Amino acid sequence: MTPLYDVLKDYAQKDPARFHMPGHKGVFLPIPELREAAALDVTEISSTGNLYQRGEPFDSAQHLWAQRFGFDCCQFLTGGSTMGIHTALSLCCRPGDEVLVDRNCHRAVFNALALLDLEPVYLERPWLEEEGIIGHMEPEYVEKILHQHPNIKTVCITSPTYAGVLSDVFQIGRIVHAHGGKLFVDGAHGAHLPFLGVEAFQGADLVVVSAHKTLPAMGQTALLFVNGMDQDLVRLHASIYGTSSPSYVLMASLDAARQWLEDGGAEAYRKAARRVAALREQYPCLRDGLVLDPTRLTLCVKDGPAFARMLEQRNVYPEMEDGGHVVLICTPQDLEGNFDRLAEVLEELRSFLGPCPPLPAPHLPQRALSVRQALFAQSEVLPLEACEGRVAACQIAPYPPGVPVVSPGEVISKKELAYFAQIGYNVKSEVRVITSL
Repeated sequence: MTPLYDVLKDYAQKDPARFHMPGHKGVFLPIPELREAAALDVTEISSTGNLYQRGEPFDSAQHLWAQRFGFDCCQFLTGGSTMGIHTALSLCCRPGDEVLVDRNCHRAVFNALALLDLEPVYLERPWLEEEGIIGHMEPEYVEKILHQHPNIKTVCITSPTYAGVLSDVFQIGRIVHAHGGKLFVDGAHGAHLPFLGVEAFQGADLVVVSAHKTLPAMGQTALLFVNGMDQDLVRLHASIYGTSSPSYVLMASLDAARQWLEDGGAEAYRKAARRVAALREQYPCLRDGLVLDPTRLTLCVKDGPAFARMLEQRNVYPEMEDGGHVVLICTPQDLEGNFDRLAEVLEELRSFLGPCPPLPAPHLPQRALSVRQALFAQSEVLPLEACEGRVAACQIAPYPPGVPVVSPGEVISKKELAYFAQIGYNVKSEVRVITSL
């Protein structure tokens, strides 16, 4: 079933006189590759529904997703997981609330802290020295911090991480609920996991996933899943952070991606996972002792940036790299030929693979101002190397993964500058700092 896609096809087949948006009228776009998609690119008319209101076809299309993920409701998003993060935190929190935040969260979370004027208490993850990455979020640590901060009623964590590390969301959710709170999971990189039979999000109250990251869906498409909240309220908050003209083509791709997965695509993901498992056995990768996304391949290398460039010279493009890793997102759309090519290239470059060099553990900088105060303060732009002792007015976050090393309102000290140098971040990069306190 593809309720939204079916409605759009029916409308296009009528060959209507479209005296409404968008201006191409379903007939012409200057880019030849997009011309066929124009017929499905419509606006809110009586038959196509409204994303932010009750009614068909969105009620049915979103319900099918919610049912598959085991949640009460689903909200389509056309602004990526960023839109879902802002919506979810606004649903859970009131301005001024304390919120328990995984320090490994995406920069969109830090922007939400500023927009909603929230007071973060940060959760630091264990550092895995041998692997050179952060590990899973430990439920006992979450419980300890909640005991220390009894006013906190919202916990925000990331699972899986960019490297594919999964946390025990179910156990963390039990702890959060025992304290009377809600658990929000930024699962941006895990949209495919339920189709692999991985119970990645059970126990959460709200979850956002980026369909476009790992599923056959168009860029910007994401999904927000919610339990125990009024769906009209979810729609209202989503409309605050999303465009009032969401793309029907993007949303139709969500509809079609789910049906493709139900029709056999899930088995294709399992096949891709088997290829990844075989590569993990052959080459130095994250694997032993960690609960990982079965389709995420995180290679351990001696020099991440250099290895990534060598891959690109051979027409193989990874997702990201750091000082000792190269991350590859693998899906069925990589096809057998691409997996074969990757294996050939890795064999050619085997001498450059692992073990990864010693990498420093991130730490929490000293805080001088709230995220909101800093983000909206008067500021100036300087080279990072000239910013010792200054207070950041922006997130300093190598991207990807977009996880802030320094958050707005935190002091850039010698330790931070040394850390950036150690991880290979360009200290001559320009950053924005507060002009005066």
